[in-house]
Amino acid sequence: MKFRPCIDIHNGKVKQIVGGSLKDEGNHAEENFVSEQGGAFFADFYRSLGISGGHIILLNKEGSEFFEATKKQALAALRTYPGGMQVGGGITAENAEEYLKAGASHVIVTSYVFRDGEINLKRLERLKETVGKEHLVLDLSCRKKEDGYYIVTDRWQKYTKVKLEKEALEYFSGFCDEFLIHAVDVEGKASGIESKIAGLLGSFGKCPVTYAGGVHSFEDLKELKRLGQDRVDVTIGSALDLFGGDMELEKVIEFCRA
Repeated sequence: MKFRPCIDIHNGKVKQIVGGSLKDEGNHAEENFVSEQGGAFFADFYRSLGISGGHIILLNKEGSEFFEATKKQALAALRTYPGGMQVGGGITAENAEEYLKAGASHVIVTSYVFRDGEINLKRLERLKETVGKEHLVLDLSCRKKEDGYYIVTDRWQKYTKVKLEKEALEYFSGFCDEFLIHAVDVEGKASGIESKIAGLLGSFGKCPVTYAGGVHSFEDLKELKRLGQDRVDVTIGSALDLFGGDMELEKVIEFCRA
């Protein structure tokens, strides 16, 4: 298990939010933490600690009022820690190169490779050809419905028809280098992990996977390590002391490395 750092940017500011509260209308989100420091500050801090492979997420829709301010923060963070962070949020085959040139090790994509809730194979293949499998992370973040967990797009607001299960992981792994998976229903709520998702990811093991959502104690980390068979990486937001929480970052890093 590795600890993966994060920089979530909304309305031009580094924040921690309740994932399920994010709305494009009014650029709204319930906030757990809003930093006075910019994205470059956090990227430089992560670089100084020698932790990499984390993600920078743009949480505003392209063309919206705050998108350019959010993008500016993301690009500044990438340039501060070249090769050290991944970036996602509005990534397409047309704009991915800009972020890679700015210093992203990978681009993270969800919405672009779905249309009307279905996998858009042409876009997926085009993206793979454009950036290379080795630079692509697929974000398969999901929310629960009656019969399971379904991948969600458009800043976690729209359900697809694709269920997160082993067959989907097998299929998508042919196109990307890693997966990033937020358990959206518990994201930012410090209410514990989604055990079924953690178990599914732990049983897969064919490529690096990062889990996010609900971790708020070392007991949660122990459970994730067990269910994930010590091969599912983790990112933690609101629960970290860095973002106003109680979990000490250095102890989290030590735990994950142990």
